[in-house]
Amino acid sequence: MFKDLEFKGKVKRGDIGKQVTLIQELLCLNNVNVVIDGLFGPATEQAIRMYQKAYGIAADGIVGKDTFERLTFQIKSALEPLEPISLPEMVVAYARQHLRFHPREVGGQNRGPWVRLYMDGKQGIDWPWCAGFVSFILKQACNSLSIPMPIKPTPSCYMMGMDAIDKKIFLPETKVKDFERERLTGCIFLVQKGGSWGHTGIVTAAEDHVIHTIEGNTNDSGSREGYEVCRRIRSYDNKDFILL
Repeated sequence: MFKDLEFKGKVKRGDIGKQVTLIQELLCLNNVNVVIDGLFGPATEQAIRMYQKAYGIAADGIVGKDTFERLTFQIKSALEPLEPISLPEMVVAYARQHLRFHPREVGGQNRGPWVRLYMDGKQGIDWPWCAGFVSFILKQACNSLSIPMPIKPTPSCYMMGMDAIDKKIFLPETKVKDFERERLTGCIFLVQKGGSWGHTGIVTAAEDHVIHTIEGNTNDSGSREGYEVCRRIRSYDNKDFILL
């Protein structure tokens, strides 16, 4: 299990360290905003009391198992297994399941529990997580179907694209116009950038002139260095694809 979801014992006022930081991150993700400083002071205690009261938990200001389970509910719900269908359909279904719980950064650029989930524990300015999100969703789908990954999980758009070329499941932009649009649903898109790729996401539907996507580390303006998982509409321009 993802270690951030493991209850490691009660956390209370006066405690310091990583577990306190995690509690503060989870509070912020649950719209109870506190300073994320790893110090369980009076503000964090009051925030916990407010949160506990809102969910009918004894408002003692201490993060016990019930409070921790509630704080981690969104992430755990995104990890719930789905009924097996085809791989492309599974990829779309899991992407939509994650989107429903609004994965986003907290505590700084490329930081927080959702980022660590997608990036195998890594976080920080040097770890943009769009490819990590796609890899995680693809792995979740493959695990549900008990099949091997078609490409290696990776935090790198470049490595993802090169592996797809090696596995002969890469569709370059030059061949997209002759490709059946419906077969792109559930596939992975790669945004071209300077002879490589700078961003990636999942195609949830494909039409004649646009694709509908779910993608991580983006935002409403479509930046590759955003802060959340978003649903977007994009053109086919400057896009390559990985077929599943």
